[in-house]
Amino acid sequence: MTLKGKIVFVTGASSGIGAATALAFAAEGARLLLAARRMDKLATVAEAALQRGAEAVHTFSLDVRNRNAVKHAIEKLPAEWAAIDVLVNNAGLSRGLEKLYQGNIDDWDEMIDTNVKGLLYVTRSVVPGMVERGRGHVINLGSVAGEMTYPNGAVYCASKAAEHSINDGLRMDMLGTPIRVTSVDPGMVETEFSLVRFHGNQEQAAKVYKNITPLTPKDVADAIVWAATRPEHVNIARIGLTTVNQANSLLFHRTA
Repeated sequence: MTLKGKIVFVTGASSGIGAATALAFAAEGARLLLAARRMDKLATVAEAALQRGAEAVHTFSLDVRNRNAVKHAIEKLPAEWAAIDVLVNNAGLSRGLEKLYQGNIDDWDEMIDTNVKGLLYVTRSVVPGMVERGRGHVINLGSVAGEMTYPNGAVYCASKAAEHSINDGLRMDMLGTPIRVTSVDPGMVETEFSLVRFHGNQEQAAKVYKNITPLTPKDVADAIVWAATRPEHVNIARIGLTTVNQANSLLFHRTA
């Protein structure tokens, strides 16, 4: 299935997996609809995407936690950008790594509002148009953390378990339509993820990737584009991928 000229909407596209995904779709000749909170970084991604081969790029500021902002942004898209073919629900984050009874409630709210409610808000705003047009593909960013909870990460893991349920439920609800629904579930990926989790503490973030070869954002983007380019009758329900140094969310092999 060719993506040339298709409108691909990526949330959280200013860095990490979102930025890599934008560039991967750009190389396929897609038209990119990119949203994030950090417009300066998003502008850099948009320029790189055009150089990579994107047919066109349209960017806008969006905080997926804001239900009204999401609804307004999708409703007010220029006519030439309204018919979204592929939605990549990438926006997400983790905050904190404490025991549940010692956790920061503000961190919990941010994770749930972004990873669960934000996913729902964007999906609810975009998918009705796909159903009406009779075409579309929703690709959600999950995590191996949604399959197995790890110590001190209960709320983040719960948010990704919720993504699994939302993804699977949407796929069931799309029966009878040609809309495809996929979850891409990576393990450890070296991005700003750990820096965000530890509220900017570089030392703590660096320890996460010490003596291990993690996935790169490009690895995950490659899986996303692969799912999107299968024949139209083929739906990839879920892709799980980890570095060879990781078995699941609990087991890692670190070199000496």
